[in-house]
Amino acid sequence: MTDAWPFLAVSLLILGSAGSVAAGDLAAGRSVAETVCATCHGVDGIAVAPDAPHLAGENRLYLRAQLRAFRSGRRQHPQMSIIAQALTDQELADVVAWYEAIQITAVMPD
Repeated sequence: MTDAWPFLAVSLLILGSAGSVAAGDLAAGRSVAETVCATCHGVDGIAVAPDAPHLAGENRLYLRAQLRAFRSGRRQHPQMSIIAQALTDQELADVVAWYEAIQITAVMPD
């Protein structure tokens, strides 16, 4: 029974956080990505700027946590802190849904 506790704790955290943000709309998320994110992260989630991470296919829990951290000031970056503060909760959910929905593949080296 003790082996199940970590799984149960993580499951409860995920379920508890899932209801706190509205579901993201892909079309609206693409619009946010095109107008706000594409310069650095690309609308397709493949970063254009050399110091920006790829966002395509990234987990929504991670993306949401990072955007919220930028927005609250817990995480600092010259551009992202400003950009995240300007996003509404719905825009944040939309852009997170967009980038998570992008499917990527990996090619292993020989």
